[in-house]
Formats: sequence, structure tokens, C-alpha cells
Amino acid sequence: MDFTSHDIAVIEHALRFAIKAEAGGNGVKQSEYREVLTKLQNKSAEALALGNKRIVSDDGVRFDYDDSSDLL
Repeated sequence: MDFTSHDIAVIEHALRFAIKAEAGGNGVKQSEYREVLTKLQNKSAEALALGNKRIVSDDGVRFDYDDSSDLL
């Protein structure tokens, strides 16, 4: 599955929103959302550090990054 940088920005925004929404909860969901957000951000940073437009993760998911990552 291909993700554009806009897709990644939307996913990051949704995860941040979910983390805030769970602020009053037991913290388990919040922790899970933070873990996924961290993984997503690490893959983003990895792709940018490599200077590649595309990177394939270990699970075969392909991420497509461009210069519009500052949409947040």
C-alpha cells in the first residue's frame, strides 16, 4: 500500500487527536497510539535521512514522502 506525505500527515494528526481524546482514560490506548505515532515518525525520519522519495518497510508497506510534510 502506498502512502503519500499527505496521508502520513493525516494519520499523524489523527493519532495526536486520539492521544488527546484518551487523556482522561486509563492510559493503555494512549500508550498504544503513542507507540504507533513514534514508529510512523521514525520511518518518516529514516526516509528523509536516506534522501529517498520512497522507502519500503520490513512489512512491505511502501511510504511516499515529499516536501509537503510541513502540513501539520
